[in-house]
Amino acid sequence: MALLEVENLHTFYGKIHALKGISLTVEEGEIVTLIGGNGAGKTTTLNTICGIVRSSEGRVLLRDQDITRLPPHEIVESGVVQSPEGRKIFSRLTVMENLEMGAFSRRDPRRIAADLEFVFETFPRLKERQKQLGGTLSGGEQQMLAIGRALMGQPRILLLDEPSMGLAPLLVRDIFRVVDYLNKQGTTILLVEQNALMALAVAHRGYVLQTGTIILADEAHALRENEMVRAAYLGEH
Repeated sequence: MALLEVENLHTFYGKIHALKGISLTVEEGEIVTLIGGNGAGKTTTLNTICGIVRSSEGRVLLRDQDITRLPPHEIVESGVVQSPEGRKIFSRLTVMENLEMGAFSRRDPRRIAADLEFVFETFPRLKERQKQLGGTLSGGEQQMLAIGRALMGQPRILLLDEPSMGLAPLLVRDIFRVVDYLNKQGTTILLVEQNALMALAVAHRGYVLQTGTIILADEAHALRENEMVRAAYLGEH
C-alpha cells in the first residue's frame, strides 16, 4: 500500500482542463519528483492533493484513506503538508511566529518543542533570526522558513513546490542538500521542481508532466538518461 496514491485526477480552472487524468504513487521513505515546463500542471497537482483546488474527478488516498473531499486544514492534520511555490511566509510575523503557525492544529507541546529543535538544527540561520520579521529575510532564508514551517505541521508526506525558485546557484545546492537530509531523517517527499537536473539527482523516482498529462514515469536515474528528458528538461541536445 502506497503512502500517497493519486488516481485519475481531473482538475479544471473554469473551462481550462488543467489536469487530465493524473495518477501517481509515493511510497513511504521516497523522494518522488514531478518535472515539466511552465503550465504543465505541477503546482495544480500539489494544490489538488492539498484540497486548495478541487478535482472534478479522481481520488487522493493517504494510506488507503480517501482524503479527496476533506477541507484543506483536515488534509494538513492528516499529515499532507505543503511548502508552497513562492514561499508565502507571513512577512509581518517573526521567524518564530511563522514556525508556530505551522503547528497551529497540534496539541502536543513536547513534540512541538522537539520538532522546533529539529527545524533549528536543520536551519541554524532560523535559530539566529527567530525574532526577526519574516519579510526582512533573504530569499534563501525565506525558503528555509517555508520548509521549516511545513515541518512544524508534522508531515507524513511533505509536498515541496519549487524550493529552488529564484535562488542563487550556491543556495540551490544548499536547499537540495536539505531535501536529501530530510529524506534521510525519514521524511517522505513529493517534489515539484523546474530544476530537473537537481530534482532527479536527489529523487528515487520521477514523473514527467506535459500539459496536464503524465507522459513518462521511471526511476530517477533512468529519467536522467532518457533522451527526451535530456533534450527537453536538462538542456542537453
